[in-house]
Amino acid sequence: MGEVKVLGAFASCFACRVEWALLYKGIQYEYIEEHVSNKSALLLKCNPVYKKVPVFLHGAKPIAESLIILEYIDETWNKKPLLPQDPSQRAKARFWAKFADEKFESGIRTASRTKGKEQEKAVKESLELLNALEEEIKEKEFFGGEGLGFVDLVVGWIPHWLPVLEEASGFKILDANVFPSLHAWGDRFLNIPFIKEKLPPYDRVLVIFTNIREAVLNK
Repeated sequence: MGEVKVLGAFASCFACRVEWALLYKGIQYEYIEEHVSNKSALLLKCNPVYKKVPVFLHGAKPIAESLIILEYIDETWNKKPLLPQDPSQRAKARFWAKFADEKFESGIRTASRTKGKEQEKAVKESLELLNALEEEIKEKEFFGGEGLGFVDLVVGWIPHWLPVLEEASGFKILDANVFPSLHAWGDRFLNIPFIKEKLPPYDRVLVIFTNIREAVLNK
């Protein structure tokens, strides 16, 4: 069905979710590492609007933005579907994926790149948003139900990347006592062999995120 390539970056959870989808589907692919400070001509050609990873190449067709890539993968290789077959459940999965990226991830990014009252406000808002995810995962093994699904891959950064951001930025959100269902889901998710295989080492990501925070705060 054409050669498959993923343009990603070491610490990018967005690129990682694309690799997870491919591994889940059993699709062979080539991974190409990009560097934020020295973007390749291929990346700039394939994603001229945002100029960032991930980019998915299927033959000569480039596709950007991780949520769009996940849906493309799911529609192109429909064995072991990630999205539910029922239209209403499929719409619900898209809602939570959009909520996680546009609301929660955005709020955490703000918290990780600010300090003082601005950070306190972002942390408070993020706690409220995380509570919505806690309610959604209650009494479920995965967001997709009994098995791994689309939303699980989208929010899969939370149990691994969020603790790194918390340490780098000096705040605490993902408390197991406050969010027990999310914590239990995170343990299940991170212990899936193909998920664990692609997790970047904590210490290396911590260095990257600490450097990013310092660079932003010292502008």
